[in-house]
Amino acid sequence: MTRATEATKAADAADRATVYLAATGTALPGDPVDNSALGALLGVSEEWIDIFVGTRTRHFGWDPVTGEVRGSLADLCAEAGAQAMSAAGTGPADIEFVVLATATPDLLLPTTASEVADRLGLDHLPVYQVQAGCSGAVQALDLGRTLILGGHRAGLILGGDVTHRFLSPRRDTARMPTEELVNHVLFGDGAGAAVLTDEPEGERVAVRAVLNSWTGQGRPPGQLLDWYGTTDRDSERRMLAEDYKAIEEHVPKIAVEILWELLGGLGWSLDDIGFLLPPQLSERMTARIVERLPPGPAREVSCVSDTGNTGNALPFLQLERLLPQFAVGDRAVALCVESSRWIRAGFALEKV
Repeated sequence: MTRATEATKAADAADRATVYLAATGTALPGDPVDNSALGALLGVSEEWIDIFVGTRTRHFGWDPVTGEVRGSLADLCAEAGAQAMSAAGTGPADIEFVVLATATPDLLLPTTASEVADRLGLDHLPVYQVQAGCSGAVQALDLGRTLILGGHRAGLILGGDVTHRFLSPRRDTARMPTEELVNHVLFGDGAGAAVLTDEPEGERVAVRAVLNSWTGQGRPPGQLLDWYGTTDRDSERRMLAEDYKAIEEHVPKIAVEILWELLGGLGWSLDDIGFLLPPQLSERMTARIVERLPPGPAREVSCVSDTGNTGNALPFLQLERLLPQFAVGDRAVALCVESSRWIRAGFALEKV
């Protein structure tokens, strides 16, 4: 066997061990709600919102004044999934699995994932739902990648979150502690999707690495998302709480760890990265994280100042902004930190 033949076989083997991102889709409900309108609703100043989180607008699937729910997570995910499938040129017969990640499902059963599959005309295929915070989108990518490497040819991954069960415009916000009030200005609703394939199609973006690692042993959570049943629905305990100081302290350091781990595993240097997708907790927090990262030529791709923190939709929203400027040979690294119990997540992409 000649060296050229060996090299060709090695390249073919590498191609067979690669998963590709063919297309993405996203969905944001309603018109954007700016800080002026939100501040008037909550009884806080526009300046306070800007200083505390820096986010300018966000979208809600419910009416901020009345609380009326206008759109579900299934609505948003089905819209995003349909966009992704259309952009990839894949029909229902081409999709061989569905993975949906969320912290806020519409119902416990049936799963939102199965509802979305039904709306997209998908049947007789594996459907998975991952219960996770903002790292869930990366967990969906990790599982989808594993399924493709296991023999499936194409699949749909989705991520999204909605806030209507956890944020109420009718509560007395003047009496809320800051760690609870901040959630009303931090979060928004949205969903995203991507089609994964076993061969380069559509956008032809190779998924070079995925990192998904829980590192929370012995550490108190940085975020709490509770739920009520029939026996405790009148409880006064908080459904949503944020330890913002712990997040400010730990997330930038964890983001640096994720970056070096992804680069080290691939043998890439900082100079090899053309684009950086940093964690999207808030505009202010994202800026602090980027300041802590080692300097390099990568261009930042962020969306949180316009969309708010949409949880599991965020990586898809960032990808939507990345792909139009992603040229052949370009490389990108995405970082994601879930503060609920400290999960390190991220992925690396290359346009082929």
